[in-house]
Amino acid sequence: MSFLSRVSRDGIAADITRPEAAKLLAGDPVHSTWNIDEAEGLYCGLWQSTPGKWKVSYAEWEYVYIHHGHSVLTDAAGTATHLRAGDSFIIRPGFEGTWEVLETTLKDYVIRS
Repeated sequence: MSFLSRVSRDGIAADITRPEAAKLLAGDPVHSTWNIDEAEGLYCGLWQSTPGKWKVSYAEWEYVYIHHGHSVLTDAAGTATHLRAGDSFIIRPGFEGTWEVLETTLKDYVIRS
């Protein structure tokens, strides 16, 4: 076992999903997830979505780094945060709102459940 892993999609098959119909608000977003590692409630990898909008509700903690694209994360109070290449942020448990992908977005994620 190596103690160092490169964050890359190379050699990993993507898990392809879409938002649940009850959460979908616009478009037909396709999510591709390359889960690189998971251990003891920690998950990390890459996630990409095509344009669309859906409801989100976080029970977990997530760190995100945006590689490319443009998305808007809007909280339940209506405050919109634009996410673009080079941005990094933390989403804390309890966040509710919407995720809208305006331009196909690729992000690194680290999730602690």
